[in-house]
Amino acid sequence: MLSAVQIKPDVYWVGAIDWNARSFHGYTTEQGITYNAYLILDEKVTLIDTAKITFKDELLQRISSVIDPSKIDVLIANHVEMDHSGNTPTIKALAPNCQIYASAPQGVRGLTAHYGDLGYTGVKTGDTLCIGKRTLAFVQTPMVHWPDNMVTYDAYDKILFSNDAFGQHYATTGRFDDEVDINEALRQARKYYANIVQPYRVQAAGAVKAVRSLGPDALDMIAPAHGIIWRSHVEDILKKYEDEFVSGALAEKAVVVYDSMWGTTDKMAHAITDAFQAKGIPAQLVDLKVTDVSDAMDYFLDCKYVAVGSPTLNSQMLPTVAKFLTYMKGLSPKNEGRVGIAFGSYGWAPLGPKNVGAELQSVGFELPLGVLARNWTADQAYLDEVRDKVLGLLG
Repeated sequence: MLSAVQIKPDVYWVGAIDWNARSFHGYTTEQGITYNAYLILDEKVTLIDTAKITFKDELLQRISSVIDPSKIDVLIANHVEMDHSGNTPTIKALAPNCQIYASAPQGVRGLTAHYGDLGYTGVKTGDTLCIGKRTLAFVQTPMVHWPDNMVTYDAYDKILFSNDAFGQHYATTGRFDDEVDINEALRQARKYYANIVQPYRVQAAGAVKAVRSLGPDALDMIAPAHGIIWRSHVEDILKKYEDEFVSGALAEKAVVVYDSMWGTTDKMAHAITDAFQAKGIPAQLVDLKVTDVSDAMDYFLDCKYVAVGSPTLNSQMLPTVAKFLTYMKGLSPKNEGRVGIAFGSYGWAPLGPKNVGAELQSVGFELPLGVLARNWTADQAYLDEVRDKVLGLLG
């Protein structure tokens, strides 16, 4: 039988580890995924979240290593999405008298739409639930990252069950931040934010403020729905969110994203990257033939300069570049001050790079250099010209 992991006296992690997951909604999860659920033993036995339905046995084994699942009195559904709530009917079937709590009204609506009417109680910000010596407090965090999202605060144990906020897609036998490579945990937290939470920066900033309002001595742990639990680096992850993620501040750095057919766009990408390097501006070169769009967005998150290149194919940009731009637009990167550089090559008409430029402008990027388009191949003189134009832009 798989075992639960005690995170505080009478509080256990009972979730599941998906070691083989490599994609989540088009986002590469090279380190796998965890589906975190938490069990609290009190006068009312309380389960916070469940797991993806395909991990039913793993969830139930871990619960059973602590207590008979039929004795669960309360199930708190912090989020309707199925990787969190998939085993809600499973728990209700085993514990028919279990009361299910969810955000009102969206959480209740979402659970009903997915699983039918299992009997739900809606809660709102400021509502509390006494389960014995513990009183749980609910705070709605809509659009971090669905309308129904909420977090649950356990003041007795000083644990914030933070749902998707502060999460990472990171499968590991270590349950805590001090049991893993902290740099990798923070990297995965950044990638998770960039690909999932980024469109809801304002709402995420509100969630961080709500955490801060608890006071400096009110929090021993942040227990998210995915990834490791923060206990030794709580302040580090809060500062990451405040200073890098939700602030919307852009750093003086660049990302150069492109694909190429016969090498001209590739040479232009390298010339542009070299210009940034010459000015001492960190730049990341991203060839979409070998780099996934979700990794490109990780680099993109706080870059002031965003260069995107494509040759022309069938009067359009390459499909890989179109995919990146569609993915980027969906993440609503409307920070003021983004500078775009559209570039690429063409044979009959410069439609590939022009379409790239139009897409960058559509999300509010400035294009001070217009579109850098090269007919057929680029000799060294032209590459030097591209480099010089970017150097001129940088001043």
